[in-house]
Amino acid sequence: MFTVLADDGLWTQLVNGILSWDTLQFVVAFLSIFGFVLTSATILVLLERKVIAWVQDRLGPYHTGPWGLLQSVADVLKLLLKEDVHTADSDLLLFWLAPAVFLAPAIATFAVLPFSPYIGVPGTALATGVVYYVAISSIDVVGVVMAGWSSNNKYALIGGLRAAAQMISYELPLFLSLVGVIMLTSVLAGHPGYPGVSGIGTVSLREIQNFQNIWSKSGNPVLDFLFEGFTPWAWFILVQPLMIVIYYTCGLAETNRAPFDLPEAESELVAGHMTEYSGMRWAMFFLGEYGNMTVVSAITAYMFLGGFAGPGVSYLVGLNNIWWGLVGNLLGLVYLVLKVYLLCFVFIWIRATLPRLRADQLMQFSWLILMPVTLANIIVTGGVYLIFDAFHLPIVAFLVTLGVINWISVYGFIQLVRRATVASTRRAQAPAIRAQRRAAAVAGLQLRDGVPARAQLTAGGSEK
Repeated sequence: MFTVLADDGLWTQLVNGILSWDTLQFVVAFLSIFGFVLTSATILVLLERKVIAWVQDRLGPYHTGPWGLLQSVADVLKLLLKEDVHTADSDLLLFWLAPAVFLAPAIATFAVLPFSPYIGVPGTALATGVVYYVAISSIDVVGVVMAGWSSNNKYALIGGLRAAAQMISYELPLFLSLVGVIMLTSVLAGHPGYPGVSGIGTVSLREIQNFQNIWSKSGNPVLDFLFEGFTPWAWFILVQPLMIVIYYTCGLAETNRAPFDLPEAESELVAGHMTEYSGMRWAMFFLGEYGNMTVVSAITAYMFLGGFAGPGVSYLVGLNNIWWGLVGNLLGLVYLVLKVYLLCFVFIWIRATLPRLRADQLMQFSWLILMPVTLANIIVTGGVYLIFDAFHLPIVAFLVTLGVINWISVYGFIQLVRRATVASTRRAQAPAIRAQRRAAAVAGLQLRDGVPARAQLTAGGSEK
């Protein structure tokens, strides 16, 4: 063995491999991803407090540091120094492993997410990026169940089972909402209007981003700088707006964010599967939640908003100059982070706006509304394409028609959710209203479809 290692050829190959561009790219990308996940939670916590305070007309944190900017740093130090306790009868091995199992998928998903044209781990070229993401994102369910079971606490177990049921239920429409985009890549592959792509479609996130670029070099440096690699009029959000709404909704449920934060059960004074956790292990669950927020936002950016595309990125990288290439990569990183944090801001906005759903509404919304709507979108997308292909109509007409159908469907989806919410609320309130009126000795009222009719008062105040 020592003789082999002494071989100058092997040493040269080893040194060249360690000092190669690919190794440097991997190290930079890994440190960027790991640091981004760790620091993103701290930034988002501060942003969430400030935004919710602004929505509720409060000041938010302002004591620790200027304008309260160091409040999240103080929270991190507190969690690092806080004692890690557990019950005597808990299953220690599963109890200790559960936070890591929950956090690991949030970090592993970034393996297929390029931060810029060159900043990315080798997995960014994986041809099955969307499938990898769906598979990895389902692992955190195991961590939730492990935490609830190993805590040896009935509240934690019930919270873990509720969280697992919720996450499994919303994984199906989440994946189906991405199928429409994948179908579009199959339709557009090899089309003359999309010069940068070829083949029969893709599930690679990097290639899906390329499908949202239809610019050909014009020779005008100003136009090429602005639009090379950046054509927002070709983003899939314009063709599949309903699917971005459903995907984002499922992302809220997958990350247990409001209005889908039932597993935490704050009204019951317990924290669901995290009830028995404290200190750094509790912080790992917290970190995983905010890490999943950034993952959902990043996938949304790549599938519907052009990824890291922006003015100047492709143009500067295409100059084949190391310094201009560095500027182009930094620009791409800035554009991606801005899109991700804008979508995370919507997470916070929704939390400050919508009330929590009931458990029955939560499950009905997934199985009775989201699942049929996503399946119908797949059928409509395929059907519209078959009609246009049979009559040899231009691909632009297909995209415009599908976009119009989807935008109309967004309005119909909002009305459907509104009516379903009102109907389920009335059904849930009907027994309580009837019991209250019986207790008040109110004369029996005729019921209409199980919903009490409104009591009309006469001028003298009597009910009729």
